[in-house]
Amino acid sequence: MYAVHPYNRVSRRPRGTHSFMRAPMTIHTHDTSIAEQARELTATMTSQAPAGALSPFTAEQAALRAEGIPAGLARPGFVVPDLPLVEVGGQATSLYAITGSRTTVLVFYRGVWGPYCNLALRTYQERLLPQLAGRGVELLGISPQTSRGSLAMRQKNELTFPVLSDVGNRLAACLGILTRPTPDALASLAGLGIDVAAANADGTVTVPMPTVAIVDGAHVLRWIDVHPDYTSRTEVPDIMAGLDASASAGVQPGPADLS
Repeated sequence: MYAVHPYNRVSRRPRGTHSFMRAPMTIHTHDTSIAEQARELTATMTSQAPAGALSPFTAEQAALRAEGIPAGLARPGFVVPDLPLVEVGGQATSLYAITGSRTTVLVFYRGVWGPYCNLALRTYQERLLPQLAGRGVELLGISPQTSRGSLAMRQKNELTFPVLSDVGNRLAACLGILTRPTPDALASLAGLGIDVAAANADGTVTVPMPTVAIVDGAHVLRWIDVHPDYTSRTEVPDIMAGLDASASAGVQPGPADLS
């Protein structure tokens, strides 16, 4: 269930960025799974990419799959601390200030430059958010990028849920989900005009593994699903099943913990 994505900067795109990195999104998110959409996106980029252009990312994805779930991954029952976050307008806030005493689904993604990140968050907007709203559950998108990048993600995908910056990956770090692109991947990204360090608010290239976590009103982690390979994301039915399990039985593992 793990996968990783070639990168795509969708705001402030520098000159010279190859067209395959901005492949048009014509996938119907309402009636296809994220996995199906990701396969279609990968096929589109592969067909448009210059020969060998995606090789560093393919190798990186294979390495991430081989490494698997990080050993330090937070487990259900962990109390998530109140850490600082930044809103799209640059205003300082915190996890508890945003969530209050509501059950919340936290979606960790790499950045607006990632095509699979855009695909996943747009799907969550269209297919997950309405179901969560009916239950009074919050949805938050969280990445280490600048507030400008968060705003770009929200505007591009017409997101109505909060999209926040986790400066320095402090929240992601406490969940144990951090990683870094390989040197070869970073070099290829630079050649494509994509600067991960510039996109991140702290100037590093550290990013979270794509992760969905369910935190209850007491800020206790109830369910977590992490995907080391960034072309793979948590499916909407799995999130809803995680909510059901959390409500009926308290602490429950996510799909990643069962694999």
